[in-house]
Amino acid sequence: MSVLKVNLLLALLLFQSVQLYAQNKINFNADWSFQLEDSVQFTLSNYSTDHWRKLNLPHDWTIEKDFSNKFEGCTAFSPGGIGWYSKTFETPIQKEQKCFVVFDGVYNNAEFWVNGMKIGAHPYGYAPIYFDMTNYLHKDGTPNRIMVRVDHSRYADSRWYTGSGIYRNVHLVVTEDVLIPVWGTFVTTPKVTNTNATVDVKVDLLNTTREGVNSKIQLSIVDQQGAEVYQKEEAIQLHADGQETYQHSFEIQNPQLWGIDQPHLYQARIKLYNNGVLAQTENVTFGIRKLFFDKDKGFFLNDEPVKIKGVCLHHDAGLVGTAVPKDVWRQKLTLLKEGGCNAIRTSHNPASDEFLDLCDELGFLVQNEFYDEWDLPKDKRYNMHDKEVDYITRGHSEHFQKWAKTDLENTMLSSRNHPSIFQWSIGNEIEWTYPGNRGATGIFKETNKDDKIDWTLWRTEIPPHTPEEVKAFWRAFPEQTYNIGATAKKLADWTRALDTTRYVTANCILPTSSFETGYTDVLDVVGFSYKPHKYDYFKETYPHKVMMGTENVPRWYEWKAAVERDYIAGIFLWTGIDYLGERRNREWPLKATPHGLLDTAGFPRASFYMFKALWREDIPVINMYTQLAQKSIYKVNEEGVVVEKKKGYWELAPREWQEVNAHWNYEKGEKTIVEVYANCDEVELFQNGKSLGVQYLKDQEDYTYKWAVDFKKGKLEAKGKRNGEKASVSLQTVDEPFAIQIIADKTDLLSNDTDVVKLVAQLVDKKGKAVKYLEEEVTFEIEGLHRFLGTDAGDTRTIINYKHHSRETVNGQCLMMLQATENPSTVKVTAYAKNKQLGSNEVIININQNSTVEQ
Repeated sequence: MSVLKVNLLLALLLFQSVQLYAQNKINFNADWSFQLEDSVQFTLSNYSTDHWRKLNLPHDWTIEKDFSNKFEGCTAFSPGGIGWYSKTFETPIQKEQKCFVVFDGVYNNAEFWVNGMKIGAHPYGYAPIYFDMTNYLHKDGTPNRIMVRVDHSRYADSRWYTGSGIYRNVHLVVTEDVLIPVWGTFVTTPKVTNTNATVDVKVDLLNTTREGVNSKIQLSIVDQQGAEVYQKEEAIQLHADGQETYQHSFEIQNPQLWGIDQPHLYQARIKLYNNGVLAQTENVTFGIRKLFFDKDKGFFLNDEPVKIKGVCLHHDAGLVGTAVPKDVWRQKLTLLKEGGCNAIRTSHNPASDEFLDLCDELGFLVQNEFYDEWDLPKDKRYNMHDKEVDYITRGHSEHFQKWAKTDLENTMLSSRNHPSIFQWSIGNEIEWTYPGNRGATGIFKETNKDDKIDWTLWRTEIPPHTPEEVKAFWRAFPEQTYNIGATAKKLADWTRALDTTRYVTANCILPTSSFETGYTDVLDVVGFSYKPHKYDYFKETYPHKVMMGTENVPRWYEWKAAVERDYIAGIFLWTGIDYLGERRNREWPLKATPHGLLDTAGFPRASFYMFKALWREDIPVINMYTQLAQKSIYKVNEEGVVVEKKKGYWELAPREWQEVNAHWNYEKGEKTIVEVYANCDEVELFQNGKSLGVQYLKDQEDYTYKWAVDFKKGKLEAKGKRNGEKASVSLQTVDEPFAIQIIADKTDLLSNDTDVVKLVAQLVDKKGKAVKYLEEEVTFEIEGLHRFLGTDAGDTRTIINYKHHSRETVNGQCLMMLQATENPSTVKVTAYAKNKQLGSNEVIININQNSTVEQ
């Protein structure tokens, strides 16, 4: 069993113990009712919701609807609306107890009622919120009802797909009147070495009674193997209506450090006793690790230099929309990890608690990002500044003044114990929204369009405006109501007031202006959006700042610029996975942004293998794609050498990868270009056993091996060596589709209403070889109790609803996802195509009641 599998198993056991041990936390996802309409009658305590749709949370109603060009491309041509959720439940508390309801995310403009009384509202769809329901609950045994109104009628209020509804988990927290409040614990590791670590535990305590209480804190620390490594008890006097903070520091000898390759986790188990009676248990999973950024040498984790190999991710996951089951994220994150990725930027909003749990377990660093807008709005249709003012595009900037501090603090309090988080990002490309930033840079005065591939990648040797010119511009610029530097300082101050153990950063799109407005002054790490050609200039001009790429084109030149400079801590590619939205209305039916290493279905693109070759230094990596010569970005020059059609293209290449094929099926004699992405020192290509020559990585300026090959039926094989270790990859000519092969990523699930199985259907020929050059519509048939999540093949232009059982393949493959319900069952899955002329194997999925399953 691999080290990663062992760590995952241990982490799973640890987290299962958390669920068993945390008796004060109650899952509140089951047995809700939903109605996609609006009425003032819904809040009335005697209104019947019996005819509403029954469902379990999380839920995204938008992903269930059809795509239409009547809607906006920015949010994937998908609708919003107003929806209501209702749940009836028994009072879970007794006298002298309190009950809180915690929502991890509701999109958006939500209002909350309990038993006909409004208990609160929350406009921001990405931050968590909780409410004290104690005084609203029935004390006479009458069932209670909670109602949530979600107003997403402004459906184009983000620049990407948002989803609609209660799309993240909900739980109750039950406590005594003397309690540890929601998110009231904080565990840090201020001093860490390989031989010992200082752990600091802070626990907020509230006494809501009118009498003093003799309390006791019992603290134990358990490692990932379940062994107790520390224990402490301490008495505390809590005054009437008082608040105290229990703080205790101690050392752990020979700690198991949390790292990228071995993400060891600990658990702080805290018991609160009041007057000798156990009142509350809190369980905090944390990691022991040391973070450090150096302005000249980059990033260090546990005193070891680490280059950040990051990707940006939006919060949707294709066919499930934004209500993403944990298993779906696990599938995608595991594949990114296999590709060498070690960091995630949550662009451009805070991540869910479950997502962060997975990053803790799998060993990802996380830059958790707060906002895409501050004081002023962005134009949702064209990015940049706000050009059009209409109802449906009004975003969070309208609520920023009132809610920014609350949302930022709730995000931090709820997620600050996750060891994966190493940076807090206060904003993304905020400069567009504040008047003057474009003009201050001088970039938008350039008239030579050939000098840059687009407005983000300006490539003059020095910026159009010097720092002195930028300063002069701002001195002459009229005073504005909102100042970007002042708002940045406010956000950074709020962040540091809650946590000084992580670094504050932001993604700067117009840094020459931001360096002179006070914006970057408040950042611990300055993040650059698409500026690899300016790293040296910024280092020379602002030598005392820590710098890194926070949004980067998924191309070799971006990584090359970072890896050649120790002072650039790393990069975050745009993006790790395709995401819905951020399209223009004129681009219909293009509903998703196709720049990811993985497509919306989670299938790897060629760019995935390029970056696997760049990022995996521990193993030899080799992969191969082909293309017709007339469609290729390469050509054969007069000397017979394969070169770029446009010289230097590799330094200007766009976000979207060139069109290449994962097959070897062409017409006889057709001229093709073969591209091999490998970290091997040398690669030799063979056609039907005949060598077509050896090439060396040192000679590949664009880090791509390439051969011109006339097509013949048979086999292409590339063989490589890295440090003496061999690796190979092959493509073979295949026949027409003969059948469909279905492969499941697991065959045993728990009947827990959460587990997910991914089933990939691949067209194959008579010999069982994958057919990737022809496409067919595949229809899935399912027997047994299950929850159907949808189908996908990664085609960003397909506008068929994800909830269809049929899907046209891409590269001869498509997928379907099923989720377990609370009922045990045996599920049988088959598929067919071409009016059942093509059939499939039968896959059996066992959904059982065991506490664990073996894979």
